[in-house]
Amino acid sequence: MASRRIADQLRERILDGRLPPGSRIIQDELADELHTSRLPVREALRILEAKGLVILRANQGAWVTRMDMRECELNYQIRERLEPLLLAESAPRLSPEDINELSRLQDRIEQTDDVEEFLVLDRELHWATYRHHKAEELASIVARLWDTTQHYRRAFTRLTGTHRRWIISAEHRLLIEALRDQDFTSAQHVLELHIRRTRVELSKHPEVFDIKAE
Repeated sequence: MASRRIADQLRERILDGRLPPGSRIIQDELADELHTSRLPVREALRILEAKGLVILRANQGAWVTRMDMRECELNYQIRERLEPLLLAESAPRLSPEDINELSRLQDRIEQTDDVEEFLVLDRELHWATYRHHKAEELASIVARLWDTTQHYRRAFTRLTGTHRRWIISAEHRLLIEALRDQDFTSAQHVLELHIRRTRVELSKHPEVFDIKAE
């Protein structure tokens, strides 16, 4: 379906930073670039609006969604409550090979100094812990929260550099070991604290949200 394909392409551009928050998306230009009509572009933008990635304004156009600190903090507070629940839905079905894969991903996280690679691997690790869930609606909400805060997570990671990576790695290792031991209650607590610490640290860096709209 053309609109879904276009939505996927735009989502990728938003998540990888090519379309930062506040960027205007001009439908005619996008249609020309993708060699399509305006209709699937318009439908794609509606799909992204439903996912919280785009804001559509009648008779004005489309912009990539931007957040202030309070909105981002609220997203993280929701994540603190929902992601442990999603983990609980998946964790009992994680196999020994799943756990070994988590360890391999964490090894790669510890070996990279590249921000973009870190963001990809970090996301891959967390979603690997959720892969056996049977709660599609819950997972969709969590995915939206991840997507809409991606830009600020990138900016924060670049700002703080590698000096805080050891904390992230330690928390990841605690999470993996709790899952390996099938101590799912501890795994949920580690995940909750992991998300909360990022929220608290983000609140100390308002410059992350200082974005000039294009």
